[in-house]
Amino acid sequence: MRLPSSVLVSVSLFTAETTAALYLSTTYRSAGDKIWQGFTLLFTLLPSVLVQLTLIFIHRDLSRDRPLVLLLHILQLGPIIRCLEAFCIYGSAGTFEEPYVTITRRKQMPRGGRSEEVEQEVGQAEGKLITHRAAFARSSVIQAFLGSAPQLTLQLYICVLQQGVSIGRGTLMVISLLSIVYGALRCNILAIKIRYDDYEVDVRPGAYLCIFLWRSFEIATRVTVLVLFSSVLQIWVLPVVLVNFLLFTLHPWALFWRSGSPFPENIEKTLTRVGTTMVLALLTFLYAGINMFCWSAVQLRLCDPDLIDKTHSWRRVAGYYGLRFLENGALTLLWHAYQTDVYRAVDEPVLALLLLVGYSAAIFFMLMFYQFCHPCRRLLSASASQGACECCGSSCLLLHGHHAAQVGPVCDKQPHLTDADSPEGDGTYATNGDLSQSFSSNP
Repeated sequence: MRLPSSVLVSVSLFTAETTAALYLSTTYRSAGDKIWQGFTLLFTLLPSVLVQLTLIFIHRDLSRDRPLVLLLHILQLGPIIRCLEAFCIYGSAGTFEEPYVTITRRKQMPRGGRSEEVEQEVGQAEGKLITHRAAFARSSVIQAFLGSAPQLTLQLYICVLQQGVSIGRGTLMVISLLSIVYGALRCNILAIKIRYDDYEVDVRPGAYLCIFLWRSFEIATRVTVLVLFSSVLQIWVLPVVLVNFLLFTLHPWALFWRSGSPFPENIEKTLTRVGTTMVLALLTFLYAGINMFCWSAVQLRLCDPDLIDKTHSWRRVAGYYGLRFLENGALTLLWHAYQTDVYRAVDEPVLALLLLVGYSAAIFFMLMFYQFCHPCRRLLSASASQGACECCGSSCLLLHGHHAAQVGPVCDKQPHLTDADSPEGDGTYATNGDLSQSFSSNP
């Protein structure tokens, strides 16, 4: 049984960011900055409430007699009591005989073209820990992109306007950045767990390091570009944000209406059609929030029974990063053209070059992850190098035309799941049983 370290990391980031934000809000109040205080509290309390609701929903506390736990959730202390509960379960495991165990069958990574199926016993205590890990993984993603990402953008914007970084503001920005990167990392692990649900996935430290560097460069450069642009063109930043949010919010629904599939009914048996619609709307809103700052490894597909697209398309990845690269470049050029005296102490070309190099470094570490560190790279239908070849289009065909004539059009190969790597489990995004196994991982 693994130590629930992911639960501890999630609670530590949640507690540290909330404490730093509350302290910073008091300094804004003392300085008379009521607007900054209001936004700081908003980006702290709103995701905190959503985190409490997520934990209550996953653990089904409303259907059980647990008044103390519900009271602590109302007081915004739910993650702390959940963390203590998880470590109590871990500490008491093995001290008494469990009434039942569950047998799970998972395949090992194929070696020599074969993959063996291994049976494992999952006891009652371990099953509870899996549910805790799943709950905190989802709450980490919500905290990261509905709270930490707007908070980091706000505080960096205030730093630019006031031309200075205080200790409290700098501390909050560092914690917020770590929270966003951790949420993006959990999103990557979730995508792997869902796609290869019937395999025993072992994520090694090298993979975590590549994801951490990939997401750190991507998110830091994206937030910096948005802040620089908004500091000189405050009116035009709103259309940029709205277009991004509307595009990624409506895209899953447009694909769903185009497919003509029936309305999803497998989210939760106790939910009505209105409740199901609200949950799906929140999912698409979260999906849009993730894609606003970085590539979402989990792709929504409402017409699928599992609500998740289990394929990995390099063309879709290349399309996102290509358009985002162009958008960041355009926003940086507009900032350079309309900059004010606030940036008189900044070397503008050097800063623009650093932003370009930072986003290029994020793409580099992403390719490194898929090429060398992906835990299921033996099952990928196309490696990072093949995916890059696929996304080159006609230029790739011209460069490899002779080779393609002999072995087939590698560049036009569309990634898909074969029979060997198609998940057999449900891995549903919003159910409480199967999702807890597909969403949980221990870094």
